[in-house]
Amino acid sequence: MTRTKTLLLLLFLSLVAACSQQASAPMTAAEIAATAGDYERGAHNGRMLRDGEFALELAIFETGVPPEFRAWPTLAGESVDPGVVDLEVRLTRLGDRVDTHGFNRQGDFLRGNAIVYEPHSFSVNVAARHQGRTHNWSYDSFEGRTRIAGDVAAGFGIATEIAGPAVLEERIAVYGTVGTDPSRVREIRARFDGAIQSVDAALGEQVAAGARLATVESNESLQAYAITAPIAGIVTERTAAAGEQTAGRRLFTITDTSVVWADLAVFPSERSRVRVGAPVALRPTTGGPEVEATIQQVGTVAGANQSVNARVRLDNSAGIFPPGTHVTAFIQVAQFEVGLAVKRGGLQAFRDFTVVYAQIGDEYEVRMLDLGRQDSEWIEVLGGLEPGTRYVTENSFVLKADIEKSGATHDH
Repeated sequence: MTRTKTLLLLLFLSLVAACSQQASAPMTAAEIAATAGDYERGAHNGRMLRDGEFALELAIFETGVPPEFRAWPTLAGESVDPGVVDLEVRLTRLGDRVDTHGFNRQGDFLRGNAIVYEPHSFSVNVAARHQGRTHNWSYDSFEGRTRIAGDVAAGFGIATEIAGPAVLEERIAVYGTVGTDPSRVREIRARFDGAIQSVDAALGEQVAAGARLATVESNESLQAYAITAPIAGIVTERTAAAGEQTAGRRLFTITDTSVVWADLAVFPSERSRVRVGAPVALRPTTGGPEVEATIQQVGTVAGANQSVNARVRLDNSAGIFPPGTHVTAFIQVAQFEVGLAVKRGGLQAFRDFTVVYAQIGDEYEVRMLDLGRQDSEWIEVLGGLEPGTRYVTENSFVLKADIEKSGATHDH
């Protein structure tokens, strides 16, 4: 079928549908709501459930109290004494967990006897018995839920883990400067004074151990001999020049920067918490990869700013920390285990809550969290999530976007 014919057919069907609607009888409020994908609401903004002349308005009430069901029965549009109606609501949640809510009379309505826990996402089954007859209704009331096939989730990079215990680390942030290791610095003089015939190493040059730095003619023997590098490193000082006398002075300084020290300033409020052997993570303040190390020394003399130095030995074979580099460091000062925690990377905002997305099969649903202590990777969960729940740890924003696109809302 050509594109033109397809468009004409769609136009024709639209006209037929419009004519059919004009010829039909006017729709009721309930029919209009159903057509719009909504539902009929009662005087208390609850969902109207009708079965012949008997009707029940069912709402979740959460003003000043934990969320609970409340219901108002009517018969032929007139209020019914709540005391003569037996009501039960069963909620089937994701994973087939069922919550059963009974009701007691309170004033002119029936009040549920249990909390409707978040998320308010479930299949609802209502049974109301009145005058020897039972009225039944079923409907879905989902929020914060979506379905994504396994291969699609893998394509989006959605990763999951099982929620359980974790070890949290308390760290303090400190700052410092990288310096050379004095044991890796060599000052080089001529063994025998004489005239410098040639210089073979330039300032800033990387030299190997044993490399020739200069050639000197001895004043006594008039024999030429080579001055060589005692260690591998960088020529950080060169005062030698061809034609000069050595005169007992320092000719070269070689510094091995493959290992350096970082001196970290620890202030009085944290001084007692920093121990030798404590793990520390460092990175240049200008950015770059984080390097793991340990505290080697903690100074006992305070500087002008009242801080003491905590010294860290760093492997600098990759050249990330040239001497003089300013660093940011995080020293671990405490460690504690919590019974339930989730990874911070999986957290998202949903309504007024911080949530993670629980996974059951191909379905994902929000879990509103009550949170406690935290570190850079983990955050303690005090409520809202069952231990052993599989939850999304990476790319959870994909689920949030899909749910927001579907328009799932907190609507009762």
